[in-house]
Amino acid sequence: MQFLVYIIIYPFLWIVSILPFRLLYAVSDGLYFLLYYIVGYRKKVVRNNLNLVFPEKTEEEIKAITKTFYHHLSDMVVESIKSLTISEAEMKKRFTFTNIEEIHKIEDTNKSIVLMCAHYGSWEWIFILQTHIKSKGYAVYKRIENKYFDRLVKRIRAKYNSFLITTKETVPILVEAKRKGELTINGFISDQSPRRRKAFHWNEFMNIKVPVHTGAEMLAKKLDMAVVFFRVKKVGRGYYETTFETITTTPNEFKDYEITDIFLKLVEKQIYEAPEYYLWTHKRWKYRNDVPPEFQ
Repeated sequence: MQFLVYIIIYPFLWIVSILPFRLLYAVSDGLYFLLYYIVGYRKKVVRNNLNLVFPEKTEEEIKAITKTFYHHLSDMVVESIKSLTISEAEMKKRFTFTNIEEIHKIEDTNKSIVLMCAHYGSWEWIFILQTHIKSKGYAVYKRIENKYFDRLVKRIRAKYNSFLITTKETVPILVEAKRKGELTINGFISDQSPRRRKAFHWNEFMNIKVPVHTGAEMLAKKLDMAVVFFRVKKVGRGYYETTFETITTTPNEFKDYEITDIFLKLVEKQIYEAPEYYLWTHKRWKYRNDVPPEFQ
């Protein structure tokens, strides 16, 4: 059944991926209309999240952010499909880095890197970073249920020496890389919400106390890796600009969870500057401390 689904859907994805960008974004406009007006995909979650973190905003302001967010979400969907066939040159033109030398400086000290980011802007084309640096790239991800699509996504990333690994694979793979003396740069999307029973740390995120993922920080300390935040800015439709900000090259000098808290503040700054580019469909505040567990 998985293979049947794959062979039915893949040709459609491939056709979309070869469209010129002008037509690709026409597809995105149609997808926006479908998601926002027809299906109403997670619209209640989005509005609840926005009202929760921006109580000072008017209903009209919340509505404007919501609509722009769904436009952006639709763009990200078609851009991820475009990854099937987009050329390296085209991707380099559309996903640029303002200070790649920040990564080079850390590489020159023979240190591997934990690259922390949030569900903000776009992370679909970040793997083009591998064409600018010498470190081997890993990104921690959740395995796709359909094994054929899972292999497809891995194959796309591997084109640029970037490899997807599951949470369970992360520690053994990176410990072995360190043993071999390999430089790695390791991507973690660290703004998700862990379950209450798995949370080691709670802190305020957008002024609401929630459980926080701490795995990236703990791994950086275990393997003595530098910690870098990457900030993504949408500078035009289909164009993104990334800036790196080194949090520390000496993670063990920080108290537990201090690095994670710094990361959260950097994410908040992005969201306050342009909230429409955050992934509001996630139930990020589901386990907030003012809601009893039986209602979550």
